[in-house]
Amino acid sequence: MTDISADPATATVPAQADAASFHAPVIAWFDEHARDLPWRRPEAGAWGVMVSEFMLQQTPVSRVLPVYEQWLARWPRPADLAADAPGEAVRAWGRLGYPRRALRLHGAAQAITERHGGDVPSEHAQLLALPGIGEYTAAAVASFAYGQRHAVLDTNVRRVFARAASGIQYPPTATTAAERKLARTLLPDDRATAARWAAASMELGALVCTAKNEDCARCPISSRCAWRLAGKPAYEGPARRGQTYAGTDRQVRGKLLAVLREAVAPVPQSALDAVWHEPVQRARALDGLVADGLVEPLENGVYRLPHS
Repeated sequence: MTDISADPATATVPAQADAASFHAPVIAWFDEHARDLPWRRPEAGAWGVMVSEFMLQQTPVSRVLPVYEQWLARWPRPADLAADAPGEAVRAWGRLGYPRRALRLHGAAQAITERHGGDVPSEHAQLLALPGIGEYTAAAVASFAYGQRHAVLDTNVRRVFARAASGIQYPPTATTAAERKLARTLLPDDRATAARWAAASMELGALVCTAKNEDCARCPISSRCAWRLAGKPAYEGPARRGQTYAGTDRQVRGKLLAVLREAVAPVPQSALDAVWHEPVQRARALDGLVADGLVEPLENGVYRLPHS
């Protein structure tokens, strides 16, 4: 197995033979326990996978499901979304949070329509060149939609690898070069197996190897897990602070956007002023929405969701 270290940067990367011992049990577990999610079905296609990846960032599956279904019913292809105003994407985003993702997805749909004839590209480099697409999303779409061989490192996968291979409870706050090297070492050589491994290790982190109250009794690789074998040493890195929401600018932005989403016509300043009592914070939140392109100010002091 691996050498156990509190620092993932110095943990010994497992040999390929050791890595292979993880693949079969995790994939077998996934075959039996994977959730039936709409973006995993063949009919979802690459566009359905891409939409799900945008929506699932920092958002639980339960909140994504109804919005995802409505989104695909309205915009079944990238060209359908690209033809609509970006403000409609923000409106349809609803209360998923982090609404700039809606603008980025709209921008990606426009680029797909203009550069790729309306079909989500299959090449990792082409995906990465789309606006709003980072390394994780490009790898995820290439892997989950096209069955390619890429290391897909989301929060759940990073936690599984940190525990099983590096022997630590939690991964670093930001993805490190050492984690990427570890993920590449753990990646199966066969394309189809690698794509299945990417999905399986992600699901394992979401359902079993969770951030809190992990269920090692259900884990298919608990007998090989470096962290469990070391006695589950407590996390010794920087304090892990939960995100607050109440009273923050994020909450104010959400309240302002809710008014605009529900309106069929431009909204006067007075209607926005009514949603939050503190004028300085309210003005700051509104200015931030305008700067982010989520709100469009018009003449006479009225506002609307962006039209272009």
